[in-house]
Amino acid sequence: MSDTSRRLAEVALEIGAIRLNPQNPFTWTSGYRMPIYNDNRMLLGNYEHRALVAQGFVDLIEGQGLKFQVIAGTATAGIPFGTTLADKLKTPFVYVRDKPKSHGAQKRVEGVLTAGQSVLLVEDLISMGTSSTSALEAIRSEGGSIEHCISIFNYEFSESRDAFNHIHARVHSLLGFAELLQVAKAKRYISTADFELLSSWSGAPTAWGEKNGFPKIAK
Repeated sequence: MSDTSRRLAEVALEIGAIRLNPQNPFTWTSGYRMPIYNDNRMLLGNYEHRALVAQGFVDLIEGQGLKFQVIAGTATAGIPFGTTLADKLKTPFVYVRDKPKSHGAQKRVEGVLTAGQSVLLVEDLISMGTSSTSALEAIRSEGGSIEHCISIFNYEFSESRDAFNHIHARVHSLLGFAELLQVAKAKRYISTADFELLSSWSGAPTAWGEKNGFPKIAK
């Protein structure tokens, strides 16, 4: 585990950007009861937290040897972190809507993107990978060349790995779920029993709630 991963986990847990509660799970938009909630927008409220993410991204990019001409942020949570990174690296920036706007040019990719330019996508969170891979495909449909996505946090679901593999792309994250649990246990945010419950969740997230007495809430 890198120093950035450890520090990011500590900060996220301290300010509530990541909350863990396997005893009283959160209800996600899908209706599934999940033992974790992540809101990386809370990292925007403090300069040092924003700087931690930005420098972490720079170190990750350099460590992975990623090359690109344009940085793209996903709407909406990826935009501020992507903009900060683009400013730090002095590169052009565009952002990707979750769906085309209903008026004007009806574009998903907003900003100046020239066909053939290489692009790096910035996400705040990787869950199932559906929205992230959709954003990559939108960039490709505009003529951009893109193979890599970076994110602040990654639940590390097998579904997201499959989604990125399917479109021949890779994701690189500052903090993964397994690393988060190590820090949460060491800092006593969770008990050993909670650690086991949370570890079992990541392998089968949609089945976890029902198995542990928290059925899906109908929407």
